[in-house]
Amino acid sequence: MYAGTLSFDLLLGDVRSLKEKRSVVRPIVAELHRKYAVSVAEVGDQDLYRRVTIGVAAVSGDAGHLTDLLDRCERWVAARPEVELLSVRRRFHGDHDD
Repeated sequence: MYAGTLSFDLLLGDVRSLKEKRSVVRPIVAELHRKYAVSVAEVGDQDLYRRVTIGVAAVSGDAGHLTDLLDRCERWVAARPEVELLSVRRRFHGDHDD
């Protein structure tokens, strides 16, 4: 079994309130979940209206499949015009971990 996570640090564009922030973040979270069948949530910077941290997690029996899935999620987020991808943190855990 392999588990992988991504943590996206994003800068939002022309957002002036937490309400506007949610209107940008919710569709991103929902589409990642729908399109890639991953667990996804806003996991940080909830009190800042121009920054957001989104976490993605997935589990697979095949390391190659998991790597491909995380790569596709990362490319999809990076291509979003309404956000600027500041950084991505990737973690990969497999059977060899204790």
